[in-house]
Formats: sequence, C-alpha cells, structure tokens
Amino acid sequence: MDNVGIVVDDLDAVIAFFVELGMELEGKALIEGRWAARVVGLDDQRVEVAMMRCPDGHGRIELAKYRTPKAISGVPEDAPANTLGIRRIMFAVDDIDDVIARLRTHGAELVGEVVQYEDSYRLCYIRGPEGIVVALAEKLG
Repeated sequence: MDNVGIVVDDLDAVIAFFVELGMELEGKALIEGRWAARVVGLDDQRVEVAMMRCPDGHGRIELAKYRTPKAISGVPEDAPANTLGIRRIMFAVDDIDDVIARLRTHGAELVGEVVQYEDSYRLCYIRGPEGIVVALAEKLG
C-alpha cells in the first residue's frame, strides 16, 4: 500500500494532529489541471495536498483540501464504528496515555475508553479534527 487518502476542510489543523501523532510532513502541493481531473473524475479540480509519512517510512496519509469543487460531507463527524466505509486508521504507539494527552491538545477526544486486550495490548479509538478516527495500540510486555 502506498497511502490512504483523507479529504479535509482545515488542512493545517489535521496536519498538526498527525504531526503530534508522530508522522512527518513530506510536502504540500497544489494539484490541478486536466490530467488530475481525469484521474478522480472531477472537472476543474484544484486541491491542496499534504503528504504525511509514518516515522518508519512504511506508510503515508494523503490529506486533501478541495478548493474546487468544494468538498461534500459524506457522513456525520461523529459517525459510530459500525458506519459503512473506512472508519479508522490504527497506529502502534509506545505510550498510549502520553499520545492521548498530546492529541487532546489538538481537540481529540476518546471515542470509548482505553481497554486492555488480554496481556497483549492496550487499545483505544480517538476522534480528532473533522471527525477523523484513529485507533491506538500499545503493545504490552
């Protein structure tokens, strides 16, 4: 897999959220032109893209802010885990409590609670800016 795409409205806030999670901003670009419109099937598209890279270099998230045409909302920001479609991205973390505390400074909230799965993991879902849900997994032992 090369990347996962997320359409956002407040690009800077979402970049800051993922940077706090440990991702690195690879770069930003304005994408427009006939070739881009043909790829995604949107005429006259102008989209600002930010590529975020996982610290280990093995995964990326492409954040897209559509200037034209304006983005449309597909589901409510507080959609539950059983809503059809991609619901979350999971990240392995070393200290789940520390990550939650840092993400809260960016407006993130726990969806449920932090739970322990057997003697293997501590897990939680957290909702960040624009309703983006990430799961955190801290390996135990």
